[in-house]
Order: sequence, then structure tokens, then C-alpha cells
Amino acid sequence: MPIDPYAVALLAVLCIAILCATVVCVTAILRAHRSDVVAVIRALPELAATLMRWRRRR
Repeated sequence: MPIDPYAVALLAVLCIAILCATVVCVTAILRAHRSDVVAVIRALPELAATLMRWRRRR
């Protein structure tokens, strides 16, 4: 079964997008002040709970 060239191109673009997003996130974390990173990490459970409530309402 031959591989569709469009599927290969789409997969390559998706991999590049994920790699770029990872680099941007890591760079932002490294450049951020320590207290900012701690504040974001502490806010994650509340953000997750809010998104779960929003998803249930839909």
C-alpha cells in the first residue's frame, strides 16, 4: 500500500508545529521569573477544574 504524499506532508507539518510549540513554551519558562512560574503552576488545578466545569455544561 503506497503512502499518500499529502499525509506525509501533513504529518511533517504537525511534527514541526509540536516541536515549535515545545521550544516556545520551554523558552518562556526559562525566561520567566521564578515567582511567575510558581504562580502559574499553582493556578493549574483551578484552571483545569474551570475547564472541566465548562466542558460539562456544553
